[in-house]
Amino acid sequence: MRVERYILGILLFIVLPFVAVDAAAQQNLWQDKGVVSPEVCADGSVIFRLYAPNAESVAVVGDFAMQECAMQRCEGGVWEFHTLPLASELYFYSFVVDGMRDVRDPSNAYVVRDVGSQMNYFIVGGGCGDLYTAQSVGHGTVSRVWMNMGGSSRRMTVYTPTGYEDSTLRYPVLYLLHGMGGDEESWIATGRVAEIMDNLIAGGDATPMIVVMPNGCMQHASAPGYSADGRFKPYMSGSMDGTFEEAFSDVVEWVDSHYRTVACSSHRAVAGLSMGGFHAMQISKEYPNLFDYVGLFSAAIFHGEAGVSLYADFERKVSAQFSRGLSLYWIAIGSDDFLYSEVEQYRAMLDAMGCCYEYYESSGGHTWRNWRNYLVRFSKRLFNKL
Repeated sequence: MRVERYILGILLFIVLPFVAVDAAAQQNLWQDKGVVSPEVCADGSVIFRLYAPNAESVAVVGDFAMQECAMQRCEGGVWEFHTLPLASELYFYSFVVDGMRDVRDPSNAYVVRDVGSQMNYFIVGGGCGDLYTAQSVGHGTVSRVWMNMGGSSRRMTVYTPTGYEDSTLRYPVLYLLHGMGGDEESWIATGRVAEIMDNLIAGGDATPMIVVMPNGCMQHASAPGYSADGRFKPYMSGSMDGTFEEAFSDVVEWVDSHYRTVACSSHRAVAGLSMGGFHAMQISKEYPNLFDYVGLFSAAIFHGEAGVSLYADFERKVSAQFSRGLSLYWIAIGSDDFLYSEVEQYRAMLDAMGCCYEYYESSGGHTWRNWRNYLVRFSKRLFNKL
């Protein structure tokens, strides 16, 4: 009897720690569903809810409204706000609780990072929001790869279209560049590149293409936490001194040697937002034989002009680029964008030189809502989709 108790004790000593660890690892499986937030209704209106029984005031703020929206205290300590019907779109939001701003919604697992800010988001369907949502279509592959650029190893994100792995076809390439403070995760996460490309290609609205999204901040090899740089705090950093442009041909050569591309200018495009628009403008000018398609989204054309050698002989280089014949030079910006005057100045210069380009002006400012829209419009025009 003593022997049996002794053996049982040993078994419990061995087994119980594993049971405890397993239970701790799976504790979220038994959480109550709790508060539903946000709830997107059939008419496109949205209900936000937050359980905050001890709060004195709660508001929700986001790009669905022009100002903070005060929430009403309901039964059980839940605060609630119901919007009017919203247009189809992807929206960001956060809560303000007793004056504390940028409070995440604990009921919403969908979060993206923009520079150093974490934002909850939701999507209202029925229009452009459907393009930003994964649909029942063929899906491409998103890879994070390391390549040598300018003598150092750097990380970038690459989208290959559905069917790439199972075919021997060669594909055109769009090089898509992020803005100041962004990184190789920006376009794929906040820009919804994979969803947009999957849906456009499935609908026959875009040519199947590879999309390459490099890290344009030369101070770091990758987004925070993915390299020996460690988990640094994201900040408004960038590279507008010419170092990114100087090394960019390494990116093109590496992509052409590692992917099945059509390695000629008629099957290459470069585009970017804000700082990335600066890069797209400068790269296409410095390497005029690499790209037949150029897209400038809210581009910082002259924002980094002081002391940057890229502006030496600027007008002559731009004129030479256009004179070789481009398939599409596409400029887009919002009417309220703080870079509007720079784009206006650049367009005046192009007009004076007789350069042929297309211009698209939207409402709004320097926002991801505009940049996703620009990507959709630009992508539809690429590679025999003119």
